[in-house]
Amino acid sequence: MRKQFGTNRPTVKRETWASLGMVTSNHPLASLAGVEMLLRGGNAVDAAVATLFALSVVEPMMVSIFGAGFFTVRLADGRVMTVDDYAVVPLAAREDMYVPIPGSLDNDVEGGLNDTGYLAVATPGSLLGWVRILERAGRLPLAVVVEPAVRYARNGFRISPYLHGFIRLCQDALARFPASAELFLPGGKPAPVGSVLRLPDYATTLERIGAQGAAYLYDGPLGQVVAAEMAANGGLVTLDDLARYRVYEREPVRGSYRGYEIVSMGPVSSGGILLIEMLNILEGFDLPAFGFGTPDTVHLIAEVMKIAFADRGRYLADPERVRIPVEWLTSTAYAAERRAQIDLRRAQPYTPGMMPDGEGTCTTHCCAADADGNVVSATQTLNGAFGSKVTVPRTGMLLNNCMKLMDPTPGHPNSIAPGKRILSSMSPTIVLRDGEPLLAIGTPGGVRIFGAVLQAIVNVIDFGMSVQEAVEAPRLFNRGPVLELERGFDRLPELVAELEQRGHTVQLVPKVAGGMNGILIDQETGLLRGGACWRADGAAVGYSGGEALTTDEEFSPGIPV
Repeated sequence: MRKQFGTNRPTVKRETWASLGMVTSNHPLASLAGVEMLLRGGNAVDAAVATLFALSVVEPMMVSIFGAGFFTVRLADGRVMTVDDYAVVPLAAREDMYVPIPGSLDNDVEGGLNDTGYLAVATPGSLLGWVRILERAGRLPLAVVVEPAVRYARNGFRISPYLHGFIRLCQDALARFPASAELFLPGGKPAPVGSVLRLPDYATTLERIGAQGAAYLYDGPLGQVVAAEMAANGGLVTLDDLARYRVYEREPVRGSYRGYEIVSMGPVSSGGILLIEMLNILEGFDLPAFGFGTPDTVHLIAEVMKIAFADRGRYLADPERVRIPVEWLTSTAYAAERRAQIDLRRAQPYTPGMMPDGEGTCTTHCCAADADGNVVSATQTLNGAFGSKVTVPRTGMLLNNCMKLMDPTPGHPNSIAPGKRILSSMSPTIVLRDGEPLLAIGTPGGVRIFGAVLQAIVNVIDFGMSVQEAVEAPRLFNRGPVLELERGFDRLPELVAELEQRGHTVQLVPKVAGGMNGILIDQETGLLRGGACWRADGAAVGYSGGEALTTDEEFSPGIPV
């Protein structure tokens, strides 16, 4: 077996190879839904949207049509689209609507009001974004694209240990809302592993969306039900909020790393900008010579992450409200300035860069690629596990808790303001080589997302890993003061000791970020290589084969029949 991470151990899951289409996501049924669209004549966009609808059924703690997210799409003709369907602060919100808990790095407030319940809910963008990108670049009708999700919701699917674990983790909060408890806590207890979860109300909701489109929520009966539920329980989202919501096609952020072009999501996501900033800094170091998982490499990536977080807090917010210096933050000149501040022998704190004059951990991701060259990388979320924990009665629809992403302290770049676009860390990314797609990659994980995507890209480009190896490799995270390390690193005791000697405070954690998945395209053979990691129920599903060989005659001599 080939060497991996400097050892001979295998990956937990196996990579999938195919020639005509590939979909990766954090649940095998969702990936299968995407491939079904390819087999029915759809393209990668149809596949990605079908996968997301299916994920809202089989991975309900992570994504919903009442959520938020981003798409990065490279079309077969070479055009790149990045679509922003992220959440928006309700118009009735106030900057002092919560009481912040001093010193919190995670926007915690008294009573958890921005985390659980109706006051945690922001105006959603997922459904409108999925429908708009389907209209913009897909081939199939919406009614067809939602079909697999409807089947899964109506017929049911098996509760995995992964989903069961999240239900157990959130059971006290889910129990507060009768419609959520009815689905996930039958008899007052978490639905057991192996039991079948059916979502008949949600199946009906999806069918009606297939027939009526996004207007069913944003300007129709479903929106009216949501608005009434909000008004009855102290929530802020109204029919006016829903009707005013807009999806935006943004300019992607672009950068280069060792001759590869990096294309990712721009503001209002912070992820793409910070990903390129970090890669620019790392390009000045010989990472292949340092080696994967060595003290030098881990220390360097940890320091680069701290620099990115310093800049994130100072410069990144809603681009309609705050001037974001994208060109400066992603410039090689700024990277050189920051690179010079790094001491390879010692950890240190960092402040935001001085410009010259003049996000939740429970999210999901999917990738799709077709035989024509269309490639999609999409990250979508409810923010926290099961979002606000609120399921709207008789709809089966979970509501987001994206207000947790807003700074509850007034006067900061990301403080609450009515109608403000909420800042995210999502980083759906496509890597190109000589103008052709090489890698589609992304992950859930809140503020850990862009650092995890960074490491996967480095794993492929600098350390020569396959996509399966790259997504499963142990990760690190550091925004200060603690350096989080997964336990999978080789020679872990020695690594920790060396990092602590350099001034890091090291904490060993079960995992950093969530279930990453991606597609690597072999540019010599055209084969699609899909991988999904052990941190979620992810799977890569692809197909090869093709249509029968035919000639002008019914059968040609020499061809067996």
